[in-house]
Amino acid sequence: MILSSEIEDLKKIAKNIESRDVTGNSCSSELSVVCASNRVDKHQIFLETISKDGRDYIFLHYHGIKVERDITYKNSLISYISMLIALFSVGLLILTYLYSKVVSHDMRRPINRLNRYLGNISEKALHQIPKEKLPEDLHLLADTINSLINRIDVFMGTQKELFIGASHELKTPLAVIKLKNQVLLMRERSTEEYIEALKLTNQKVDEMNSVVSDVLNIGRQESAQFEYPVEKDVIELLRIQSNDFMLLAKSQGKKLIVSLRPDEYIASIQKTLLHQIIQNFLQNALKFTPKGKKIELRSYVNRNGYLTIKVIDEGVGVDETQDIFAPFNRTGNKSGVGLGLFLAKGGADSMGAKISVKNRADGIDGTVAYLELKNRLICII
Repeated sequence: MILSSEIEDLKKIAKNIESRDVTGNSCSSELSVVCASNRVDKHQIFLETISKDGRDYIFLHYHGIKVERDITYKNSLISYISMLIALFSVGLLILTYLYSKVVSHDMRRPINRLNRYLGNISEKALHQIPKEKLPEDLHLLADTINSLINRIDVFMGTQKELFIGASHELKTPLAVIKLKNQVLLMRERSTEEYIEALKLTNQKVDEMNSVVSDVLNIGRQESAQFEYPVEKDVIELLRIQSNDFMLLAKSQGKKLIVSLRPDEYIASIQKTLLHQIIQNFLQNALKFTPKGKKIELRSYVNRNGYLTIKVIDEGVGVDETQDIFAPFNRTGNKSGVGLGLFLAKGGADSMGAKISVKNRADGIDGTVAYLELKNRLICII
């Protein structure tokens, strides 16, 4: 192996010899060079290396001057260093491979344990993952999975409760219709009695239709939960929705007062879910507010920078000791299945928003429905 510095050094020596016009077979012994005068071709410059007697030499032919240097030691040193580097590299690769195998095995062990825990989870056994048996690095992942398991558990419990409730709600009017028909068939009845029975039948069919409609709304809401969030001006959406309810309130002899602040609030939302929640708030407020009274729709930004939406009515209020968001939980003496607030709570949870319904604290009968929106909502799956 010939170093460029070695070549430059030989060229420098050859130039010095040429400038002094030195001739002979040997000179500059302390530099370990041999000089020979051979000026056959003064324009010839080339380099060659030879090995003789077990030693390596480099020859520079420069304008007829031949400069020779013994590079055996340097070649041996470079070869030795190259061999050490090669051995070190191979050793480093082997150590890296062995280390990666050991580390990957140690890392796979808790992951495999986590996979076994997840594999043992079913709809009949939604147990928590014991994070204390996992490395600290996996605690955050275990917490996230446990939170998801809790939500699935709550969802499945709610669905079971909803299924049982819907079955009960449909079974009761069917039983009434059947009983009424059995009484009618015991003997011949008058025309008025038949008409009354048909009216009752129609009334019960309407009740069952209401149950079926609300159950279908739950299915639509679950589909809306996967709606892609979009950037929208929430204040503008509230303004459009309130215009429709203003006309409805006026037709019922009631008044809807709208006070929306700020003038604009851009948020990443699922428009359908927000529309369903506000619609439920306003529908309940209109249903329970007596004629001649008022409903208020307000919005403002709270101290956390979140948009708070309020719907205030002058109705009968709610029983705060009960879970008003439970399915088929009716309030007051108005008609309805009792799924409205259940749907509203599910929509708010899906968006990562907060919802609450409380009695008014200003001494006036009625309720206040709250919805707190972040400007960056999330879709919980």
